[in-house]
Amino acid sequence: MVTAVLMCSITAFLLVLVLTSAVPIALCFALFAATAPIFALRWQAGRRRALLREVWPDAVDHLRSAVRSGMSLPEGLIQLGNSGPEPLREPFVEFAKDYRSGHTMATALDRLKLRLADPVGDRIVVALQITREVGGSDLGRLLGTLAEFLRENARTRSELEARQSWTVNAAKLAVAAPWIVVLLISLQAEAAQAYQNATGMVVLGGGLIVSVGCYRLMLRIGALPQEVRVLA
Repeated sequence: MVTAVLMCSITAFLLVLVLTSAVPIALCFALFAATAPIFALRWQAGRRRALLREVWPDAVDHLRSAVRSGMSLPEGLIQLGNSGPEPLREPFVEFAKDYRSGHTMATALDRLKLRLADPVGDRIVVALQITREVGGSDLGRLLGTLAEFLRENARTRSELEARQSWTVNAAKLAVAAPWIVVLLISLQAEAAQAYQNATGMVVLGGGLIVSVGCYRLMLRIGALPQEVRVLA
């Protein structure tokens, strides 16, 4: 991550410096470019969370069908490693290895929870642990109810995130537009020279602080609460 941040910032600095010959402007764009890998990582994490929200109901349905067909709970979980949703197969394959190597069911489930590292996965594993410990006979009904709840939650979350994207895109546009104008103006040598004196650097510094502050404020106002691993 540090290497990616340095490479992006240095590349942006050199590119803008070649275009404008203004070190203060190049430094501002280098700071912007340094955040690109961080935003890319957050975007990938968000995609993973959204993907898991979509596939968890199918995984629960698979497990419910396995239990109803007469399989034991461990066998149903092991089957998810072969026929479950693709994004979830690897953790359940590792669960099968743990269980078949002699680990207890409780230990194998704890390891599965750690590998999933997902709030929904935490709730499902804990529900299975409780059901196994108290010996409940309504596991199929529990899994059916859980699948319906997860689908409804995923549907509601998707609608909210679609609306939130309007705020996020507006914030990005509001921040980017003035700096694009600055870059275009600075392509002229006379304009670029104006930003290299003390007054120009103060203007750039103030604009940078205002841009970052307003962007973070808009994201905070439009942010959705993130699910946390309270049962980890």
